[in-house]
Formats: sequence, C-alpha cells, structure tokens
Amino acid sequence: MIKTENIRKKFGDKEALGGISCNIPDGSIYGLVGSNGAGKSTLLRVLSGVYSPDEGSVTIDDEPVWENPGIKRKVALVADEVYFPAGSTIRRMAKLAEAADPAFDRARLNYMADLLHLNPDAPLGSFSKGMKRQAAIALALCRRPQYLFLDEAFDGLDPVMRRLVRGLIAEEILDRQMTAVITSHSLRELEDTCDTIALLHRGGLVLESDTGTLKTNLFKIQVAFEEDFDEKKFEGINILNYKKSGSVATLIIKGDSSQAASVIREMDPILMDILPLSLEEVFTYQMEALGYSFTAQGLEFADEPA
Repeated sequence: MIKTENIRKKFGDKEALGGISCNIPDGSIYGLVGSNGAGKSTLLRVLSGVYSPDEGSVTIDDEPVWENPGIKRKVALVADEVYFPAGSTIRRMAKLAEAADPAFDRARLNYMADLLHLNPDAPLGSFSKGMKRQAAIALALCRRPQYLFLDEAFDGLDPVMRRLVRGLIAEEILDRQMTAVITSHSLRELEDTCDTIALLHRGGLVLESDTGTLKTNLFKIQVAFEEDFDEKKFEGINILNYKKSGSVATLIIKGDSSQAASVIREMDPILMDILPLSLEEVFTYQMEALGYSFTAQGLEFADEPA
C-alpha cells in the first residue's frame, strides 16, 4: 500500500504540493486529475522517490521511499515527457534493463511489442510521440513492477492503442495485484479505467472518491409542472445545482435516486426524466458544492475574481 501523510514540496517560492495525504490500496488503479501546475507530476515523482518531500512522509509497504533501493526496485515511473538515448531501440533498451534487473521479462516485451505493432529493432528516435509512449509503458511493465506510475499515460495514443494499453495494465493488476497511479488532464480518459479518482488543484487534494460511488451518488432530474414553481418546491431534497429554462427545471441531486424520484412523482409532474451524469459532470458539480467554480480558464476558487 502507498501512504502519504501531509507531504509538501516547494521549488523556490512555489509550493507544488501543499500537504497531501492519501492511501492507495494494492491492486487498484488510482487516477489523478488536474490542470497544468496542479502538482500531478510532482506527486508522482515524490511517490516514486525521484524527489524527497520537504515535509511529511511517503511509504510503500510501510517503508520510506526516499533513498530506499529495495522499494525503488518495486517501482516503475513513466514520465510525461518520454526520453530515450540517441540511437536506442526497444531491443537495446531491453538489454540495458536486463543488466540492471534480472527479473526483466524479455518474452513479455516481445509479446507487447507485437501487440502494439512496435518494431523492436527500429530507432526509437523515428517513433511518433504515441509510439514512444507505448514503448516506454511496455518496457516499464516488463520490469514487473509492483507499483506503476504513469504521467499522462494516454497522451498521444489513438483510441485503439489506448484500449490496448489499458488492457496490458489490467492484465498486470489481475495477474500480480500491481498498483497503478495514472495522471491525466482529462476525466474522460480515466473514467472507465480507475477504481479511485482524485482531483488536485494548486498542490492540494481537493476531492477523492471511489469512481462507482461518485457516479451513483449524483444524478440529474429534469422536471416540469403545470403551475409555475421554483427551487423551494423541492425542499428536503439534497440539490447541488438547480437551473430552470422556461417551464422545465434541471436538478442535480445527491443521494438515493429512487427516493428522490418517488418524492417528486408525488408532486404530480407533467414531465420527469432521470438522466445519468458523466464523471466530468459529477466532478464539476461536486467541486461547485465545495466552493469551487469552473471557468473557461479552468478551476477557480468561487470567491476569486475571474
């Protein structure tokens, strides 16, 4: 298990991480979402032992990560900007990995290269951005890490390759109880992948939830009545967001959908539809309920100027 307690990290005057605490269970996929500068990459580097926290603690399997070779052998990090030495190929990188780690699985790499249509003898410098990322993920997985950290994991991958890469990660989790921590700018990329999703903003962890619970705990109802009405009509229902256009109101409700729908049906509406929410919509409404707002510039504090 990965445990962080109040970790802080500054670069000069900028605080990249402002007291983050979380527990990431074994055999799970943990998604980190946030805008540029939110602290996602810094957090991954602290978790993997590339950076040491200025304050707080990071442990994996109850051992500190920083300057711990035994723990670092269990960890693989694929950075947001993939780098390979000049003239390298997948086969050459595999030989280097084998020299450093006898547990490196060459047969598994050959399987992944074939599945991803990557030529192991072609210069990696000739690969596209997406192909380089595929190669880096394949090389990382073949180290058989217990903890895999992927920064912008699906950046540059087309939909087919995203599905294949997700499948490879899922195989490792099912077979070996590997734990994966994945960052992205996009909730949509992580929606069907992660067990838990956390939202980082300005170095802080502002929202964390089990994906299934988050999606089932919020729902949308569109409703209309013959008479005029306003939000006061729905007193007693936990409404996170209320908007009315003409005679139709849209309610974002937190809680039991069947119970809320039953209460509204007793009001004898002329129209009532219960609609699902995307994970992106769920996060938006949850954040607004916590006092944040979403603007064209990104996530902002509600009490700050636009």
